[in-house]
Amino acid sequence: METLIHAHLTAIKRHVRLFEKEGKSVASVQLSRHFDVDRQALWNAITSQNEISKFFGTVTGNLKLGGSYAIEGNASGVIEVCEPLTRIALTWEFAGDVSWVELNMNAESRSRVSFELTHTSVLSPHWDQYGAGATGVGWESSFLGLLRYLMHPDEAKIDEEAFAASDEGKLFVSRSSQGWAEASILAGTATEAALSAAERTTSFYLGV
Repeated sequence: METLIHAHLTAIKRHVRLFEKEGKSVASVQLSRHFDVDRQALWNAITSQNEISKFFGTVTGNLKLGGSYAIEGNASGVIEVCEPLTRIALTWEFAGDVSWVELNMNAESRSRVSFELTHTSVLSPHWDQYGAGATGVGWESSFLGLLRYLMHPDEAKIDEEAFAASDEGKLFVSRSSQGWAEASILAGTATEAALSAAERTTSFYLGV
């Protein structure tokens, strides 16, 4: 697992963007990496309710264009764009807030796919407190689960609590939080604010 984590942390590319959307100040976190599988296998993994449950969570609803979905204990929303094997865009509704998630796939060969996720949110006190890592670390953890599932589909899903308490989990969260702080600084966030937010994010995910 430790080798997988190191490889994953190295492979992930992180980008933060601060801009205006519909007259509101928003921020997007974008992460991408390559997966050594064919496009159909990756598409199945992120659109099949059965497969999603093996690395992410239990999803109910109609996973088609215009359909509504709900993730057990997490967000719900509507699928606004669904271009098979290429792109998905959906609303992400959680705790009374609405944000937007977009997934893009690009096949670079028959057995290598570039996968990109962008999550855009309206700036809020929650962003001020935790910064880009608030969503970035969570999605990066999902990418790690996806990678592990694609490599070892018969293995049990990662136990989140046990992982957070392990040395590997602590390494993953701290490195990911630091990476998102660095991406935020490049986007124009003050260095002290970004680093402080990363410390709070790390503490949150590790429960300390």
